[in-house]
Amino acid sequence: MSLVKNKPKYIADHLYTADPSAHVFNGKLYIYPSHDIESGVEENDNGDHFNMQDYHVFSMDDINLEVTDHGCVLKLEDIPWAGRQMWAPDAAEKDGKYYLYYPMKDKNDIFRMGVAISEKPEGPFIPEPTPMDGSYSIDPAVFQDNKEDYYMYFGGIWGGQLQRYRDNKAIEVGQEPADHEDALCPKVVKLSKDMKGFAEEPKDLVILDENGEPLKAGDHERRYFEGPWMHKYNNKYYFSYSTGNTHRICYAVSDSPYGPFHYKGVVLTHVVGWTTHHSIVEFNGKWYLFYHDSQPSGGKTWLRSVKFVEIDFNEDGSITTVDGEM
Repeated sequence: MSLVKNKPKYIADHLYTADPSAHVFNGKLYIYPSHDIESGVEENDNGDHFNMQDYHVFSMDDINLEVTDHGCVLKLEDIPWAGRQMWAPDAAEKDGKYYLYYPMKDKNDIFRMGVAISEKPEGPFIPEPTPMDGSYSIDPAVFQDNKEDYYMYFGGIWGGQLQRYRDNKAIEVGQEPADHEDALCPKVVKLSKDMKGFAEEPKDLVILDENGEPLKAGDHERRYFEGPWMHKYNNKYYFSYSTGNTHRICYAVSDSPYGPFHYKGVVLTHVVGWTTHHSIVEFNGKWYLFYHDSQPSGGKTWLRSVKFVEIDFNEDGSITTVDGEM
């Protein structure tokens, strides 16, 4: 495994940020992270200690210049259906409007997706009064394939509640499949033309192993856990994601935004802290990985900091692995 040697940089030291979604709008790089706080909630496997309350937006005119914090652009108390926990968001642009997508627990403690709208990429964003119809689980990542086609990728197991669903319907006793069974799949769905809903039923995004078989639930080194991201390189679709409890960012490649995707390797090794969540973006002719770790907080996994590093693609299209401990 060859490793990227570039030194990562943090984007901010005045607050804790995580789960960065990076996009280029109007020639400027924008970062849409979650905002970590110390709320005193006890740490557990459901992630209740990730008790975030609002979102900030950051931007960069140049990768080597200062990062601008545009301040709080959306907060929990402004959302009519809000329960708790504003987790990893993403953003998209269409026809001069900007859409912020976010997962949040409703008043019944069920994760749903919300959308908020702005005239500017830096916000502030005005939330729609209800969650997206048919939405569930966490970690929306929106990918624009051409002028008209936008896809959302989403889902996270354990605290992200994906194991509670089969065929887009809630089941009574939600749990992960047995180790020998096919792993739970992330979901992919085309967005409606108004960007506020789903244009179809979400579909499974299947990740295949070297033998063309779906990854198994027991394959914790490679199976999907949470944190999806999609980018395109040399006309191929690259789906990258977190393996959760094995702390990797892995990737798979396809000829279609729906897949199936063939597993290819590791983008990022284990970082300081439990969670791993990222985005990959091209800016001014170079490619960058945005991610987070808990080094600045001394290893507190609920107090994370976003950082970024330049990454390389090899001649065969593979991605050079980033050492998460840098």
